[in-house]
Amino acid sequence: MILGLIKEAVDNGARIEAACEMLDLCARTVERWRRQADGGEDRRAGPKTTPQHALTPAERAAIMAIATSSEYRNMSVRQLVPTLADKGQYVASESSFYRVLHESGLMTHRSHVRPATHRKPNEHVATGPRQVWTWDITYLRASVRGTFHYLYLVLDIWSRKVVAWEVHVDESMDLAAALADKAYVAENVTPGSLVLHADNGGPMKGATMLATLQRLGIAASFSRPHVSDDNAICEALFRTLKYRPGYPRKPFASLEHARQWVAAFVDWYNNEHLHSSLRYVTPGDRHEGRDKAILAKRRAVYSAAKRATPRRWTGDIRNWTPIGNVTLNPQRIPQAA
Repeated sequence: MILGLIKEAVDNGARIEAACEMLDLCARTVERWRRQADGGEDRRAGPKTTPQHALTPAERAAIMAIATSSEYRNMSVRQLVPTLADKGQYVASESSFYRVLHESGLMTHRSHVRPATHRKPNEHVATGPRQVWTWDITYLRASVRGTFHYLYLVLDIWSRKVVAWEVHVDESMDLAAALADKAYVAENVTPGSLVLHADNGGPMKGATMLATLQRLGIAASFSRPHVSDDNAICEALFRTLKYRPGYPRKPFASLEHARQWVAAFVDWYNNEHLHSSLRYVTPGDRHEGRDKAILAKRRAVYSAAKRATPRRWTGDIRNWTPIGNVTLNPQRIPQAA
């Protein structure tokens, strides 16, 4: 059983050391079991005696009776134990209370007070452009103190290309819907082939925006509330924008000023910026498929350099292989139990 679980984990890509550690085993022990004539198995006997200080059945019953009594049943264990101490009673430690109640199934949340949970959004894999987009809104300081211009920006995660943007004086689901429509037409998207990811802001989840996505055949995807990592690609782009040399130290003088600056930034980002996540090709080259030829040329240059001076190279040349699929919000691979 144990060896079968470890083999399954290794076959699915886990390291044997990590799989063994999850089961509190040493990899050398597993290898020794495998070399045994009968194929090997876990022969650990485990404890054969009960600890002398273990709770007696009477003590466990006392814990249950106190914790479920009308006086204490609405009190947490952390409150219950000190309360008993104030009355001069010691029944068991906090950890013993927790352990007994957990074993009895009494540590689950009651249905009407269960805290809200938000599952991580589904992962979306882009195998080419115009398959998975992400978008967001960021603030650009305006000349009037306390006011802002709002940059709406849509990004293709496959190529990191900015496929659409607008700067407006307010946040609105109508403006967001118009931008989605504009990007859809400009990129000539095939209906039913695109996922658009966003956070949980009002413009993202407004009725007009959702109706527009449905009309265009775009699948909507949303981050968990207050979790910026679920839209990390957009957040990284906004950081690049605001730390870009030339970003105004003072607020934008006008809406037109903000639009002119963003237009210049997007042109630089799409067509000049060598993106670190794309093997240092521009988003525009990646989007149009020119990255393969560019990277092949670099690989040829490096291969020629290695042939010319082989003693200077201790290993293979730099990796100039094009980036493969891009995944938004990848799910963790469950570890072997």
